[in-house]
Amino acid sequence: MTNPIADPIVEVPDTNAMTPLVHLDSTPEGAVTVWINRPARKNAFDAATIAALHQAFETLHGAEGVRIVFLRGVGGAFCAGADLEWMKAAADWSEDDNRDDALALAQMLKALHDIPALTVALVEGPAFGGGAGLVAACDHALATADARFAFSEVKLGLTPATISPYVIAALGPRTAKLLFATGRVFDADQAWSYGLVDEVFDDAAGLVAAQDALVEEVAACAPGAIGDAKALVNDFVGQKIDRGLLDETARRIARRRVSDEGQEGVRAFLERRKPGWTI
Repeated sequence: MTNPIADPIVEVPDTNAMTPLVHLDSTPEGAVTVWINRPARKNAFDAATIAALHQAFETLHGAEGVRIVFLRGVGGAFCAGADLEWMKAAADWSEDDNRDDALALAQMLKALHDIPALTVALVEGPAFGGGAGLVAACDHALATADARFAFSEVKLGLTPATISPYVIAALGPRTAKLLFATGRVFDADQAWSYGLVDEVFDDAAGLVAAQDALVEEVAACAPGAIGDAKALVNDFVGQKIDRGLLDETARRIARRRVSDEGQEGVRAFLERRKPGWTI
């Protein structure tokens, strides 16, 4: 594994064993793109795709030097939700079988949510059902104007249970209730107004330009500090500001100040040079 100060080039464990359903690209700046690769099915989920995504996300938990992770679908579609053949098979399963299957999706989403690096969904075309759940589970989301979203489970007599914690956190309870209960399809501008998407671009070229700009931004930041900064939000949201929380915030900044990255960053600032993790 690399030292993110002395050698900031991202090192992702060998992905040759990854199924063709999902593949990873990485750059020296510490940017990784996770591609869902089922374009003939508009990158819809089945059990194998969920397992492959889970494996990819777990791999990124232990990859040093990773600053940002993008999630994107091959072929101009993000993720059209559940694969029809997979849904057809599930119709004959027992409740226990369905619980196990749903748990696999829930665990995959949690693995995405828990990646230490900043996670960004790059959305083109459909992002329906679980695909929209992937968007909500990321830290940030960019979309093209042609993107379409829906939590359409109620139209099938189902509910968006496994994705609901992330959608509620992104949209708030009132909007989540409306979209869950109606199953309506909404466009990228509406997704922006709801809080599911942070920026909307005319086309894929604009999306890629925004991606490049984000990579340039995070390239100046220490990989470990990014993970710890993200953890502050995950750990402290909704917490009461009491003495215990004050002590914990002080403990965390003190730990950062004595870390290799903290020492290098402050010294570089005082010496008017770039820190060792920049490229």
